[in-house]
This record gives sequence, C-alpha cells and structure tokens, in this order.
Amino acid sequence: MFNSTITSKPYTNTATQTAPSADVYAKVEKQMLSQNTGVTKLNNNLVRDQTKLSALGQLQSALARFQGVAQNMAGSGLATSATSSKAGVVAATTNDKAVSGSYAIDVKQLAQGQTLSTAAQKASNTAIGTGAAAQIKIELGSVDGKQFSAGDGKAITLTIDSSNNTLDGIAAALKKAGVDASVIKGEGGYTLTMNGKSGADNSMRISVTGDAAISNLLTYSPSASKGMQQSAAAQDALATVAGKEVKSSSNTLSSAIDGVTVELKAKGETNLVVAKDSSQIASNVASFVKAYNELNTKMQSLQDGDLKYDTALKQVSTQMSQVLRTASNGVPVSVLASAGVTLGKSGELVLDEKKLKSAIAADPDAVSKLFTNNGKGVAEQFGSKIGELTGTSSLITKEVQTVGKEITSLNTKKAELAKALTAQAEALVKLYSAQEQMGIGSVLPGYTGKSSLFDFMA
Repeated sequence: MFNSTITSKPYTNTATQTAPSADVYAKVEKQMLSQNTGVTKLNNNLVRDQTKLSALGQLQSALARFQGVAQNMAGSGLATSATSSKAGVVAATTNDKAVSGSYAIDVKQLAQGQTLSTAAQKASNTAIGTGAAAQIKIELGSVDGKQFSAGDGKAITLTIDSSNNTLDGIAAALKKAGVDASVIKGEGGYTLTMNGKSGADNSMRISVTGDAAISNLLTYSPSASKGMQQSAAAQDALATVAGKEVKSSSNTLSSAIDGVTVELKAKGETNLVVAKDSSQIASNVASFVKAYNELNTKMQSLQDGDLKYDTALKQVSTQMSQVLRTASNGVPVSVLASAGVTLGKSGELVLDEKKLKSAIAADPDAVSKLFTNNGKGVAEQFGSKIGELTGTSSLITKEVQTVGKEITSLNTKKAELAKALTAQAEALVKLYSAQEQMGIGSVLPGYTGKSSLFDFMA
C-alpha cells in the first residue's frame, strides 16, 4: 500500500513479551485500508513528476547533443580536418576555432584508472563472514609513494550484511553506489574487481568496519599488506603538444590546440596537421543531418509519450521548425535544397548525397556559407536558438525547477505520512492486543494474511 522505508518489525507487547497474533494484524490491516486513497494519490503524483523530470532531462540532453554538432560546424569547423602522421597515436576532430597548422605531439603516458582485486573465493554466491553489518568507506585522492592524500570529494559509503555478503552481492552493492565492480572467474576461483575513474587524483582508499572477514577481503590502502591488491595504478595522461607539457586526468585533450579535440590512443610521437579540407564538408553536413534527425525523433517520441501536451516541448518544436522554414532566421530549407538537404514528411531532414557532393565540387565556399556564415548560416542559427531554448531563463529550465520542487515537496509529505501511518498502526496494534488479552473483540480463525505489521504497507 505504501512505499515506506520503515523496516518490517513486529510490535512486541512489553507486558507479556509476546508478538501480536495474526488476528491483531488482520484487524489493523483492515482498519488501515481506509488510508489507501491518499497514499495511492501521493505515489501516483510522485511517479508522474519523476517521469516528467526524466523526460525533460532527455529533451535537454538531445538538444545539447545537436547543439554541439551545430556549433562545431561554425566558422572553420565545417571545412577543416586534422590528420595524424603516425597511425594509432592520436585521433582528432576540429571545430569552429581550428586554425591550419602542424602540431608536434609526444604522448609519454596514457591516463588510466586504478584496478583493485580481492583474493580468490571458491564461489561467487557463498556467504563471506558472519553476516554482521560491515560499513565500507571508499575515499578518492592521490598517492605519493605509500602515502594517500584524500581529495575534496565526498566519500562513497555502503553497508554489507547478511543480505548481500557474497562476492555477487558486494559487487551489486558497489555498482548501486556508483562504483565499477564485477566478479571475474579465473583459474584460482572468483575475484571481485573494482575499476576506478582515470586520473591520478582518483586513487582509492578503502576502509571497513564491522565484520572481520569482509574487512580482510575489501580493505585497501597503498601501505596495507592485506586486503585488496592493486594491478593498475591511477595515473594522468602526460604529453607534449607543440612544445608545451600537458597533463590530463583523461585521454581527451580539449584545450591543448585551439579548435581541436585530441584523443590520445598510445604512447609515441606524431605530427597533427590541421588544414582546410573541402572533402570534410560532405561528412560534416551528413553528421549535421543525422544529429538533427535524432533530435527530431526524440522530440516526436516525447510528444507521443511522457511530454504529451507539454508547453516547453511545444515551444522547442515550433521554434526549431521556424529556423528551417523562415528566411528571416537564416537559411530556409528551400535554399538548403540546392545542397541536397530537404525536409521530409515527418519533419526530418533528407540528404541527397550525390547532389551535395556535386554542389561542393562546383562551389565549396557557397555550400559552406549555407551552414556557417558569420552567424547567419543554418548551423549557427540552430546553435544560437538552442542556447535560447535551454538557457537559465528558458521555459525548459523553469519547468525542470518547478517539477524538482514538487518532487521534493511530495517526498517530504511521503515521509510525514509514513511516520503518521506507522504511529497509527502501532497504536492500533497495542489497542487490539490489549482487547485480545481481555477477550474483547472477534477472532479470525484460519487467517493466513500478512504476518508483519508493515507488510501491508510495503
């Protein structure tokens, strides 16, 4: 009846130290059923708001993805490419700020995350320890030799007890807490492996209080001789780019070269050449069309589902369509048709690749100006429009804030109602138990219903 977080625990009569009978629970349950309407309404409202918040988040993410593609086509981003002189060392993409040139890159070290593993166990589903509660605390920080220094981030905490004290159970609990964990079968048995995020500041220190067996299995610090063992240390990427030393917690360098995103793939030296390349126009236009159609599909899906009749979605759909249909907003679809881009029946963009390549061969600059032209191109117009639609004062943002506040309010009401219902149920148990002891009230022979006070509230 109610999604309560209260632990099921039968009330015990303090006078006689006997648990209430099934008759008592049956009478309490019958009495409490009158609360169903209010509880159901509260839960339904929570589900409704959580669903809407999730859908609005999906809309924001879809808009952000398309905006990123559109913005990267602006300026020189439409017709530039980045090519590595040595395959396998780096990969790179350009955006609107890319400048032609050659850049020497020396990748000295790749970023990686820490990997920790437990001692092997005979089975992954066998209980470890006594089942007593064990509190696990995972801190993130840096390591200098054998010295761990905790970072500013909040530690991850979780509890292992008799309900999950197996390798499989521990792995599931870690995943739920946001830790990449898995159970792997090897020649010596089953081991639990934890993989941290890349970067030297994401080294893990694990402390355990409670059950000794769990502590011996999962504890880890750089100076510890027992517990988990490290097979890979957390480290930053180290490289030299155009003569400058670069350190990064990931293998993606977004600011080492203006207008270029560099993905480090392996250690080694290479030259990255950024140059104007009209052959990139067709590829980038195809990516633009693909990204727009993905956004269009997502908006239609939300319109037919979780955001049906939603004002913010309607505004987005209308204004995005206006960018393509009105000349005052930039380049209308009637003009894009000259480059092989037309509007389909369902609002999607249709690309004629042969017509596009023919237009590029005839006049690449003219095609480029359709998409990027000092703020007047269609890609630039979309980038700007999405910025307006998702800004801090936008309708989407306001809706997200409003729904978030409603969810907070509903959760508060839910907690208060759970507390009130618990108090009411406990009072009824005492009353009916006392009546039963005095022989007052009817009994319910053969009752096989709920056996715990809060079972009917679950």
